[in-house]
Amino acid sequence: MSFDNVYESLTEENDARWAFGTGFEDPLSGVDTSVPSGVDGAQLVAYCLMLGDDALIFSHRLQEWCTNAPELEDEVAIANIGLDLLGQARLLLARAGKADGSSRSEDSFAFDRVENEFRNVRLAELGGGHFGHLIARLFVFSTWRLALLQRLVTSVDPVLAAIADKGVKEVTYHRDYAAQWLVRLGDGTTLSHERMQEGLDAVWPYVGELFRTHSLELVDAASLRPEFDAVLDQVLSAATLTRPSSGELAGVSGRTGRDGVHTEQMGFLLAELQSVARAMPDAKW
Repeated sequence: MSFDNVYESLTEENDARWAFGTGFEDPLSGVDTSVPSGVDGAQLVAYCLMLGDDALIFSHRLQEWCTNAPELEDEVAIANIGLDLLGQARLLLARAGKADGSSRSEDSFAFDRVENEFRNVRLAELGGGHFGHLIARLFVFSTWRLALLQRLVTSVDPVLAAIADKGVKEVTYHRDYAAQWLVRLGDGTTLSHERMQEGLDAVWPYVGELFRTHSLELVDAASLRPEFDAVLDQVLSAATLTRPSSGELAGVSGRTGRDGVHTEQMGFLLAELQSVARAMPDAKW
């Protein structure tokens, strides 16, 4: 299908590339999605939901920066990072639907679950704040996620390994983008330094949760910490910023985002994310 201009592509009759609903092709169409021998199917499903929810929820937070970034170039960059993560979410949630035998679509996982069924880390759902807060969240999230995806490239599940391999290329750019801004702001003016340090201080209580090993995770999260710390120290040194000293935010009876326990921001986020799908459940765009 080809179009002479973007407007024609958007108005083409029966073009189903836009929106939920879906009309989209199965993102794993043509892929052998059988669960390999020796792999615990239930554990694979749970892990794909965790990583898919991380990407979906953080993508939504990045989309909120459209028209709010300091420069047009950064609005485009942040939007593209959000789209990358949305693409990862589609693949991971679709993989979960295939692995559990339900063929449940990525839209169903995104729009038909309630808050305590989401398994994302709480860092992904944090919103608000100034640009320094956003850069701190993006740098921490992408540094941690890149280390995780690099290990999943050799997963015994070839579908998950392929999704991770694609993600490594994307998240490498995400981390570089955030690191450049972190250094620019940290080593900039007195005001920009203060704002960047504020962002780091605000995100720090949520960092520890990233490295808590969960019984259903296929990669030992604690093993990622040395690599994360090495990258963080290198970037903080260049940015003349200080590693925060605040402790980890506690969970509820030891339960955190991976267990379906979220911050008070999560309910508001889902209300917006799911509003159209819930108001018009049979809508087709």
